[in-house]
Amino acid sequence: MTGGVVPISDWQLALSVILVVIAGTVSAVFRLGLLRPLVWGTVRTFVQLTLVGYVLTYVFALNNLYLILALVTLMVYIASRVAVRRTPNVPRYPAGLAFVALLASTYLVGTIVTQLIIAPEPWYSAQIIIPIFGMILGNSMNGIALSLDRLYAEVRGRLGEVETLLSFGATPWEAVRDSVREAIRAGMTPTINSLMVVGLVSLPGMMTGQILAGADPQEAVRYQIVVMLMIAAAAAIGCLILVGLSYRKMFDSDGALRQEAYERG
Repeated sequence: MTGGVVPISDWQLALSVILVVIAGTVSAVFRLGLLRPLVWGTVRTFVQLTLVGYVLTYVFALNNLYLILALVTLMVYIASRVAVRRTPNVPRYPAGLAFVALLASTYLVGTIVTQLIIAPEPWYSAQIIIPIFGMILGNSMNGIALSLDRLYAEVRGRLGEVETLLSFGATPWEAVRDSVREAIRAGMTPTINSLMVVGLVSLPGMMTGQILAGADPQEAVRYQIVVMLMIAAAAAIGCLILVGLSYRKMFDSDGALRQEAYERG
């Protein structure tokens, strides 16, 4: 063992392919059609994570503030592109709005966590900021995708109600207020569910990783509590910003529904 971490050799890492073979066998036996994406996903996982390992080693050693900010912003951009492609009900993929929502929620919550709660030395420690911001992004990305998709689905399912309200002089907000609430609720539900069962049904990734690295379980629990709460805050802020910006795009300057409200993505 090195510093409490049980090392995994190249041979042991190669043995992990057995797990993919098991999943591939299930796909082949039941003709699920998932064998090719499973293999491609496995290859990408190996390549992407290996490259990320080398990049992070360099970034951690350099610990340059501007490089850290550039890397986090790039992560936000990639996450926003991935998020909007998971929204089948949304036309024209509003990646710009998703980027703004993720950028605001990630930097706001990430700054509070790293500067007020963890307070590393130096304050821009790459080894703290990049993993924390990455965890925020990974979870917020799923939340905003769900909320955006639900917003369009809700409005499309209530077209008659929305148009009736508009015809009686309701503002765009008054016409889609219930849809907005449902959209934000949908985006936050997975995070709330995780809060309910953490420690009882699952031991989350950060806590498990620290325990495997030899950390005191009590200290690992403290970090995990912070992580769970920061994810909840980021999901709430991200969903609120994205839905708030997106619902306005569904109406023209006269307050009438645009054509995109009727279209599927």
